[in-house]
Amino acid sequence: MRLINAADDPANWITHGGTYAEQRFSPLDQINRENVSGLGLAWSADMDTARGQEATPLVMDGKLYVTSAWSKVFAFDAATGKALWSYDPEVPGETGVKACCDVVNRGLAAWGDTLFLGTLDGRLVALDRNTGKVVWEKVTVDQSKSYTITGAPRVIDGKVLIGNGGAEFGVRGYIAAYDAKDGHELWRFYTVPGDDGDDAPEYLKAAQSTWSGDALSGEDGIGGGGTVWDSMAYDPDLDLLYIGVGNGSPWNRAYRSPGADGTGEGDNLYLSSIVAIRPDTGEYVWHYQTTPGETWDFTATQHIILANMKIGGRDRKVLMQAPKNGYFYVLDRATGEFISAEPYIPLNWSTGMSADGRPQMNPETRIDITGKPALVMPGPLGGHNWHPMAYDPSENLVYIPAFEAAMLYSPEANWKPDRARGFNIGYDLGAGDLPPDLGIRREVQGTIKGRLVAWDPVAQKPRWTVEHPGPWNGGVLATGGGLVFQGNSGSDFAAYNSATGDRLWRFAAQTGVVAPPITYSVDGEQYVAVLAGWGGAFALSVDGELIDNMRPVRNISRLLVFKLGGKEQLPAEPDFALTPLDPPPSRATAATIELGRTKYARYCAVCHAPGAVGSTELPDLRRSGALDNQKAWVQIVHGGALEGNGMASFAKSLSESEVEAIRQYVIKRANEDKAMEAQRAKTRTAAR
Repeated sequence: MRLINAADDPANWITHGGTYAEQRFSPLDQINRENVSGLGLAWSADMDTARGQEATPLVMDGKLYVTSAWSKVFAFDAATGKALWSYDPEVPGETGVKACCDVVNRGLAAWGDTLFLGTLDGRLVALDRNTGKVVWEKVTVDQSKSYTITGAPRVIDGKVLIGNGGAEFGVRGYIAAYDAKDGHELWRFYTVPGDDGDDAPEYLKAAQSTWSGDALSGEDGIGGGGTVWDSMAYDPDLDLLYIGVGNGSPWNRAYRSPGADGTGEGDNLYLSSIVAIRPDTGEYVWHYQTTPGETWDFTATQHIILANMKIGGRDRKVLMQAPKNGYFYVLDRATGEFISAEPYIPLNWSTGMSADGRPQMNPETRIDITGKPALVMPGPLGGHNWHPMAYDPSENLVYIPAFEAAMLYSPEANWKPDRARGFNIGYDLGAGDLPPDLGIRREVQGTIKGRLVAWDPVAQKPRWTVEHPGPWNGGVLATGGGLVFQGNSGSDFAAYNSATGDRLWRFAAQTGVVAPPITYSVDGEQYVAVLAGWGGAFALSVDGELIDNMRPVRNISRLLVFKLGGKEQLPAEPDFALTPLDPPPSRATAATIELGRTKYARYCAVCHAPGAVGSTELPDLRRSGALDNQKAWVQIVHGGALEGNGMASFAKSLSESEVEAIRQYVIKRANEDKAMEAQRAKTRTAAR
């Protein structure tokens, strides 16, 4: 009952989205438009890892609980910041290469005196929330495969719900329910067909006709994807759990459903879908597919919000989502009926929406059918990613952390899955690498944008927009004080007028803020808390120079807590300087360098960035101390010398000669970029 009535208890924040409806709205108004300028730091706590921070804290009865990268948990006195306890699940470092998008964790669930944590290596752990001691733990995935957990669990009536990730690597997605008392698995809901045959439940039998070929079956099956790695919401009145389903495995549908022509045969249910199920049994109720025949990594795992509003003169119980594909959807949450959808960012993969809610495809972007490269907007990071939105009922606005970033998708000919390491997506991730040309880089940088959009879900259009220094900005909180709080990639944490978008307050966080804030009160005093720390998919997988040219940002992982009149100060910001580019000469043959380019694109780019242009969170290989030491390079990449740090051995996927080819490719790129830096310095000198 406490979870069902969480909206009536704004002093606490006891479930991931604030309430089961996941609105991330708090009626607390002690901090408001008139006095927010007096907000100051009450306390802060440093995290013990410099990786991406994406968690939503929970607050219960004056105690704050938060997760950090590598699935660690910390408990604090919510008013003073006094450390109470911590828990480290000791995730093996080599698990890092199984994670598509950093070793992040998005938070906890609570039930009574127990907290529940999903770990990167696929465990569900129950902790005593007073002591941090383990009550029980359960392995929820096949750990021999590249499954991971980064999302926060939810609990409904004593059932702990958790999904997983890994669609880029070739797994079959599902969500499962576990008994909160002992971790016993109660049911499992698969999102794509498998080898179940006649034993498959009816909803999976219905999906089988939307796939073709034998991609999902037998020893050579490629999983299909459809992982449930983040969003969930629950309506207690309808007793429906809503889950967001991810992309296909591989991305390129040509390898999942050969010969599909873009009609229903190749829809590949239930990829990129919102699915309603019964939380007691896992029974399928309805689904809506946002991107039929998905081939661009357009997941529907983005934040789901439930609300009641008047549309067309009728009171409607709606479900709202802004998934990766760029459309903002409003559905009837009782039936799944399509109500409306309009683009919240520019897009080119679709030419519009039919009356029944099926997007009309742009044939030029159907690279799975044409077999030809295409520049598609949005790209695989979407127009909105995992960063939570917020909904303010008084304004009837949804606040979206949106961005624009296209990608060149280029089909990889004769692609074969690699079950040991690397992305299994069916595209050449190196096809869109930027050349060492200052003019082209400036032009591309100008096309990448980030913004906070206040979206009217009835009119299906923005009411106001705030432009940010770049993309990959933080999740959002709305409050009864007429405020919207959000951090950004420019290392600011700010409060905006929820009606107009005017910025009313800002705090220099010293690091990019991607996690969502929360608010709570202790002894009648309101606090705002946010976990700061740059990282995640954009920080790892986008050309690092594009990020640094927008505004250099490093990771300083820290929990920040604010109140009116707060007087605490952060330590002085450390100096920030990159190691100079000083590579050995490039003397390898063109054939060796091209081999290195293709292998780097498949096995390295996802963590160390396209074209070897790394940013600040993981090592920039162009600046690596091992670059001019072939033996050390091979020991790291092939031998796993840094396995404990997350750099596992690639010996099962790459020969030593291929590892050396990658080194030679990075050497060439480092020399090209060193020359470009010299050109930039010369241009600046001439301008003075």
